[in-house]
Amino acid sequence: GKNNYHSKIAPNLSSMIVISHVKDGVELAQRNRLPQVVIDIIREHHGTGLIAYFYREALKERGKEKESIHEENFRYPGPKPRTKESAIVMLADSVEAAFRFSPQKTLKGIQLQVKKVVNNKLKDNQLDECDLTLGEIARISDAFVRILAGVIHTRGRYPEEMLKSQSVVG
Repeated sequence: GKNNYHSKIAPNLSSMIVISHVKDGVELAQRNRLPQVVIDIIREHHGTGLIAYFYREALKERGKEKESIHEENFRYPGPKPRTKESAIVMLADSVEAAFRFSPQKTLKGIQLQVKKVVNNKLKDNQLDECDLTLGEIARISDAFVRILAGVIHTRGRYPEEMLKSQSVVG
């Protein structure tokens, strides 16, 4: 978009800036003496994941010189999540980002988006070093769908609110 800082700079620089937030987060957590388990989650929550948007932009920019673009320059340094908690934070972060940018804010759209995010993490081997089972991943995915469905659900007005709005005295 017009107001997006990253639209003004090269994709490889954008990737470096985005990747640096993990290092910055770890340093901030250490300075504030957060427990090591929290620091590990901050360090692992992107694993070695690809920042696909900037990678695709770099490939587009290079055109015929695609071989000069190295995928590893667009990947987080890791490590991959080593605990269930780190893996859940990774999935939650990715699912939330996908939801925020998705035009499909329907139950079906949410279900498909959650499935896509989780499958992409599995295909990219991001969950290989934690001990989440497929059953647990399915339950986590269901929880994400329920939470996001609650976000899009519009609540009807309660009877008391309707009575107050109709009351002359108010």
